[in-house]
Amino acid sequence: MKLILGDCLEEMKKMPDKSVDLVLTDPPYGIGIAKLGTVGGNNLAQATDYGEQEWDNIIPSKEVFTEMFRISKNQIIFGGNYFVEYLFNSPCWIVWDKNNTGNFADCELVWTSFKTAVRKIKYTWNGMIQGNMKEKEKRYHPTQKPQPVMSWILRNYSEGNQIILDPFMGSGTTGLACKELGREFIGIEISPEYFKIAENRINQTMKSMF
Repeated sequence: MKLILGDCLEEMKKMPDKSVDLVLTDPPYGIGIAKLGTVGGNNLAQATDYGEQEWDNIIPSKEVFTEMFRISKNQIIFGGNYFVEYLFNSPCWIVWDKNNTGNFADCELVWTSFKTAVRKIKYTWNGMIQGNMKEKEKRYHPTQKPQPVMSWILRNYSEGNQIILDPFMGSGTTGLACKELGREFIGIEISPEYFKIAENRINQTMKSMF
């Protein structure tokens, strides 16, 4: 388990070729979602430097994707439809059916480097309504993904003890799923506030396991 506070591009440049088994990440889509998010009931633009920088108004540079491909053997990237200019054709997209209502998107498209068939997972993530209402997850980040979705991906596209990198760690859900399933995790996050949230969530999970 290694958590890094810093710029993912600069941190990935330090990593050897193919030193990571899988990059599993959710980069900014460039659609301005931070303006709608909250942390602890506060508007993100007021609560965090991340929001003030309007971090998701633009997508990461081509160089970021080049580094992700260089250092990893496989990649799974949420919102792949926003990054098609940087990605190669793949037969294996994951379709996440959110079971949404109203104006929210019905599904999210996840690009993968794998050669298998398209797969679909259905897990409700609709405002206050979640797929597991008995064990609801607190939402710390405007683009936070549910842990059961990340765990499903890891079960199907990784193996025990493999090294998983999330260069856009956010609130640390990928790290939680890795701990659940016995994967080695490296997380990089540029926002000090979200880094602290991720660190606290992962540390609490590790303590509860012993």
